[in-house]
Amino acid sequence: MIPEQLIITPETKIGALLDAYPHLEDVLVARVPEFKKLKNPILRKTVAKVATIAQAAKIGGIDIRELVAMLRQHVGQATAEKPGVESVQGVDPDAPTAPPDWLDPTRVRIEVDADQMLATGTHPLGTVSRELRTLAPGEILSLRSSFRPTPLIETFEGEGYRTHTVREGPERFVTYLAKGRDNAG
Repeated sequence: MIPEQLIITPETKIGALLDAYPHLEDVLVARVPEFKKLKNPILRKTVAKVATIAQAAKIGGIDIRELVAMLRQHVGQATAEKPGVESVQGVDPDAPTAPPDWLDPTRVRIEVDADQMLATGTHPLGTVSRELRTLAPGEILSLRSSFRPTPLIETFEGEGYRTHTVREGPERFVTYLAKGRDNAG
């Protein structure tokens, strides 16, 4: 059975994209080497189900319009730019930034290794969510991973948590999370 044609937009989930157009996995990996992690079946079942093309563009440091146009071209869809899509070209999401005032590494109380959890078939979102609720004001949770956990970061920022991600190496990130004003109590 051929899946109903999926119109590719910045909001399209990576999992839905690859379900509809499996051959695009190789296209994504060829364009942005960081996407090779999509070959990990656990990441494919978890992160790819919530991550959007716009988030993937941020992770890859490429222009959203360019990525959408490239994907559309590979499946024969019109490549006209979608109004309102902002460019992220030239933005390096891993460029060092000054740590925020709230980030004090000595205040890290909980450490979570996302790669270790994913290797055992567990998605870190539930664990991080539970652990964050146990933090006292000023305490910090650190999440180590071999990828920038953009969907997880956006989820917790949406819930009012503070986040800051640091690249420690070619495939090593540490994301610090702490309660914000809205959930400090």
